[in-house]
Amino acid sequence: MVLPIAYMAPKEWYKAYLIAPEEVEIEGLESFEKQTCRNRAIIGKGIMLSVPVKKVEHKQLTRDIEISYQSHWQHQHWISLVSAYKNTPYFDYYEDFFKPFYEKEYRFLWDFNSDIHETIMALLNNLSPTLAKREGEKFAYRCTADWRGEELNRFFGDGKSILDELFEFGPETTDHLR
Repeated sequence: MVLPIAYMAPKEWYKAYLIAPEEVEIEGLESFEKQTCRNRAIIGKGIMLSVPVKKVEHKQLTRDIEISYQSHWQHQHWISLVSAYKNTPYFDYYEDFFKPFYEKEYRFLWDFNSDIHETIMALLNNLSPTLAKREGEKFAYRCTADWRGEELNRFFGDGKSILDELFEFGPETTDHLR
């Protein structure tokens, strides 16, 4: 199965991923599609977060998209995460795993999303994210899917981030998704 890279991917994305993670490849050689889960996430009660990107050239590959830091989006995203999840049962346990993503500057959206995904997968598998990441491990690029905005909406339902589930159900999230 080929899935598009996603910013704090929707829970449906993780449901599909968890069926057979060893058979999933994350798409990186497609043309970047604006206004999709690649750089947007919906958290909490419908809060839309969007990672700003530098000017996208026609048919620019998703793996080559650069993040823009002209605005203070990292601070705004972190404040939104805290606001949306501070009263959930597991936010206090997991916040330290996510805060560094809003303090470090990444050049590429691909790297930013990949690191967040690795952290989420480690937490879903009840592992320490630092122990779970093997040295030099990166996602495979594959160009077989053409994920357009309308396709993503149909496949990923309401698009709510996996963080809703993770902060609510903690170590039971994987069982809850299945």
